[in-house]
Amino acid sequence: MERTNWTEVEFILQGLSEYPRAEKFLFVTCLVMYLVILLGNSTLVILTLLDSRLHTPMYFFLGNLSFLDIWYTTSFIPSMLIHFLSKKKTISFTRCVVQMSVSYTMGSTECVLLAVMAYDRFVAICNPLRYPIIMSKALCIQMAALAWGLGFCNSLTETILAIRLPFCGKNVIDHFACEILAFVKLACTDISLNEITIMLGNVIFLFSPLLLICISYIFILSTVLRINSTEGRKKAFSTCSAHITVVTMFYGTILFMYMKPKSKGSAFNKLIALCYGVVTPMLNPIIYSLRNTEVHGALKKLVTRHWFWRKG
Repeated sequence: MERTNWTEVEFILQGLSEYPRAEKFLFVTCLVMYLVILLGNSTLVILTLLDSRLHTPMYFFLGNLSFLDIWYTTSFIPSMLIHFLSKKKTISFTRCVVQMSVSYTMGSTECVLLAVMAYDRFVAICNPLRYPIIMSKALCIQMAALAWGLGFCNSLTETILAIRLPFCGKNVIDHFACEILAFVKLACTDISLNEITIMLGNVIFLFSPLLLICISYIFILSTVLRINSTEGRKKAFSTCSAHITVVTMFYGTILFMYMKPKSKGSAFNKLIALCYGVVTPMLNPIIYSLRNTEVHGALKKLVTRHWFWRKG
């Protein structure tokens, strides 16, 4: 079989083409969610930069998470919205690779970043007196850089291996966006190496951070249970509740979708992937700011300052 030049390859993103009414509904729903994602996460990034009270390790990592969610969703939602209303659902090889590599970078980085945030909570609760010394500004920057660097290296490795594959015939990706598992399945050659590297990536970037998160919370739980006062226990748990909720949502959906190298391609799996890709980034800033008096205070201060500027 003659192999096609990769620069000439186009892919068809099938999505839910067999359900046109569902696509119109998803267009409206995802558009609203995307605007909420941009508003909520941008607000958190701005607050963590401008308000000195939020210049702490926890909010530094939260700002990174919000920045990451903006880029992750922007890598695929705008083109997905266009495809929802378009009869021609094609995407060029280059755009597909860029979309895939950016989203894979952000997903891998978020796994590591959530583990870093768990370590931050571990130090804050289990070693509060030394917390400012241990979680210094230099260490926080190094840990954030490590998360971004590891995510980029993982994505670069998977992307290089994927673009070396030959593609033949009609390239239909049974997904809303260019996704690594669906992408490599279209190759007209043996993809064993890709499957092995994807599985290794899953172990390193899913299980290893999750294991570190679990270990951190075992120590946190042990420390909290030794606190005599009920009020002290509540306060300790409240500092972790948002992170636990985000981790549960993130890993609950991503483990379901990416544990196996081969996608089933059902409409249900696509909706689960959409939940992971859209709903989770939308809820993250809401969860972290819902009962957070520091974020409320910073937002109120920012709005008041802006109102006075406009009045003046």
